[in-house]
Amino acid sequence: GCQKYTNKTCEECLKNVTCLWCSSSKKCVEYPVRNILPPSSVCQLSSARWGVCWVNFEALIIAMSVVGGIILLTIFICCCFCCRKKKNKKVDKEDEKASREREQRRVRQEERRAEMKTRHDEIRKKYGLFKEENPYAKFENN
Repeated sequence: GCQKYTNKTCEECLKNVTCLWCSSSKKCVEYPVRNILPPSSVCQLSSARWGVCWVNFEALIIAMSVVGGIILLTIFICCCFCCRKKKNKKVDKEDEKASREREQRRVRQEERRAEMKTRHDEIRKKYGLFKEENPYAKFENN
């Protein structure tokens, strides 16, 4: 397949996706699919072209690594942001629940305090210990 494009142009060689163009030797060879990267015995990475003629294999690997790194970093940052947001929502919910419970306890305590005051006032009235509104009122001599 690919050897027939040797000593022709890179564009003609790379029309077939299974071919690899070596610009230093102007050879068109089958891409060694068993290896992830073509071995230097086939072609140096800086001279190897695959897919497009204007990018060598070295630059392609570097570009793909950078893009992959950016994607992974973006995913990591998004996960951290989402987890932090979820945690803050949970903390806000817990704070809201605690303040609601605190308010309910305060209301119950006020109700109990009012009940106790009423009960104590009734006991004072029963035994004549109820305090007058103005204990310093003058006695009138009748």
